[in-house]
Amino acid sequence: MNYFEGFLLFLHVGVALSICAFVLLQHGKGADMGAAFGSGSSGSLFGSAGSANFLSHTTAVLAAVFFVTSIGLTWYAASHGKPGGLMERSVLDKNPPVTTPGSAPAAPAGSATPAPSPEGSKAGEVPK
Repeated sequence: MNYFEGFLLFLHVGVALSICAFVLLQHGKGADMGAAFGSGSSGSLFGSAGSANFLSHTTAVLAAVFFVTSIGLTWYAASHGKPGGLMERSVLDKNPPVTTPGSAPAAPAGSATPAPSPEGSKAGEVPK
């Protein structure tokens, strides 16, 4: 990981934590509902419809920065990825199935032969 990717990742995590903090600091629209029933100068039942305050503006800016850093990290991973890296191989290609000694290998996905059922099992009695 070079310095640019590290900085971008650090900024991305920092912005994500800041968004969480700013969202938790804001009060919901239901908090002003008591003001609508006689006390306060609220214009509607769910709070005033005026301009947004500092917390909501800051949250919107942080959300935009979060999206930009997400796109930046995606672009960087796609353009600086190693050939044959994580994106080009599936999980099954990277980790072959583990077989224990004495066990039969697993049947391929397209095979139609059923596995033998143990003695006394009613698995073969399913109506067709």
